[in-house]
Amino acid sequence: METAVKTTWAIDPTHSEVQFKVKHLVISTVTGQFNKFDGSLTTDSEDFSGAEASFSLDVSSIDTNVADRDAHLKSDDFFAADKYPQITFKNGKLEKSGEDYSLTGDLTIRDVTKRITLDVELGGVMVDPYGQTKAGFEITGKINRKEFGLNWNGVTDAGGVVVSDQVKLQLSVQVVKG
Repeated sequence: METAVKTTWAIDPTHSEVQFKVKHLVISTVTGQFNKFDGSLTTDSEDFSGAEASFSLDVSSIDTNVADRDAHLKSDDFFAADKYPQITFKNGKLEKSGEDYSLTGDLTIRDVTKRITLDVELGGVMVDPYGQTKAGFEITGKINRKEFGLNWNGVTDAGGVVVSDQVKLQLSVQVVKG
């Protein structure tokens, strides 16, 4: 009986980005990103079905292009970066259904872990000019920030909220075959 060979793919941080979008005052969207992250994908199939994924973000690398807002997001009101320096995604499993993929795993923010499912689009596999085999993925999803203990909010004079509960996740990830 032949055993499939597992291949590990590492995230290429120079060709990947991790972004989030959240409504501000319910009328506009603020986009942020994490500049430092790491992760891998392990698979024994050429189409990545059944692949196992893990990922971590450095909370202190959060960047919304506004230093004061970034400091507030790192504070105890939100991510409490000093106490919880990483956001992790573990036990991820990539499932294929037709041409579509989904990635289900355990997301931990602060000290709260929830099972989430993200939509995944495989961009393809290509050998770069240096002979490295790379694959690209577009990953999207939504989470409710309050489910992870990110409860801070303000109320406007008109009674509206400052920050929406729903956060959109958008990851463009390129991995390199190990």
